[in-house]
Amino acid sequence: MAEAWGIHIPAVVGSDPVDGGFVSLGWPALGDIFALPADREVFKRLLAQRYPEKKAGAIPVDAGTLFKFAFEVKPGDLVVYPSKHDRIIHIGKATGIKWHDPTGAAWCADYPNHQGVEWLAHEPRDAFSQSALYEIGSFITLFRIREHTAEFAAKATPGLSFSAPAEATEAPLSDDLTAQQASQVAEETTADFIVRRLHSLLGGYEFEHFTAHLLECMGYSARVSEKSGDGGVDVIAHTDKLGFQPPVIKVQCKRQTRQIGEPEVSQLLGTLGEGEYALFVTLGSYSRQARVRERNNPRLRLLDGDDLIQTILAHYEQLAPRYRVMLPLKQIFVPDPVND
Repeated sequence: MAEAWGIHIPAVVGSDPVDGGFVSLGWPALGDIFALPADREVFKRLLAQRYPEKKAGAIPVDAGTLFKFAFEVKPGDLVVYPSKHDRIIHIGKATGIKWHDPTGAAWCADYPNHQGVEWLAHEPRDAFSQSALYEIGSFITLFRIREHTAEFAAKATPGLSFSAPAEATEAPLSDDLTAQQASQVAEETTADFIVRRLHSLLGGYEFEHFTAHLLECMGYSARVSEKSGDGGVDVIAHTDKLGFQPPVIKVQCKRQTRQIGEPEVSQLLGTLGEGEYALFVTLGSYSRQARVRERNNPRLRLLDGDDLIQTILAHYEQLAPRYRVMLPLKQIFVPDPVND
């Protein structure tokens, strides 16, 4: 019976894993991990030799991750990849094809070990229960999914059964890893909470008013367009009170959590006149083509769900009371191992 695995890949890889049909792992100084013997002790020794700066407590954890990726992920196993690049959870099946390639895209030098995946589903985070999101929030790069296999499998392979994985035998996490995990889980939980609340408590027109208010918290003057006949422009923002002084910013708002494509972005650009700029705001993400359009057009900015969350957090104290009630947040302190 198949097993289910979760994997974290840094956002720097962009959409390459999904477009190319694979997942990747780092530790480039080890070379081709698929050519190593199937012996955890070999992985531990090599890690200690080639990464002498690595703390002793992290060696067993990282060695276990590498060993599992190289030898325990089997063809047909479910692979769940919560992408930090687009806040989409990608679900597929391992193909069994493995290769070492540090010469591809710029990021490949740092993440050269690849496993083939047949991607079957691409769902926003709010399509899953909060407990399922907690499980795939593990800081460990590669981990078995033990509690919510059925929930993830149902999105991609209805009726496929999975074996119950044995209890973990790897060494416990080091204090540093535990601190990093606590920080990451706190950040992801807050982001998921904000997106869920905005999506469930605001209608489309109300989300436009929220976006206009957020722009005002940032120092702009903003007004919401009429409900119909706006030509794709939901909010007009500008730097002066009366709106005579350029630039004029035309804003389109989508409270959907799925991906926005290039045609919708182009529609907004088509409304621009001289001295006008375009801002697209969504709770979801943007396609690669939409991002290319943004890079090639200095009058266009795309705010995805992560950007919106960071903007809300930066201006939370300035939000109107009704929005702070809708998004009840309080400041907490979490470990910051980077500065430890």
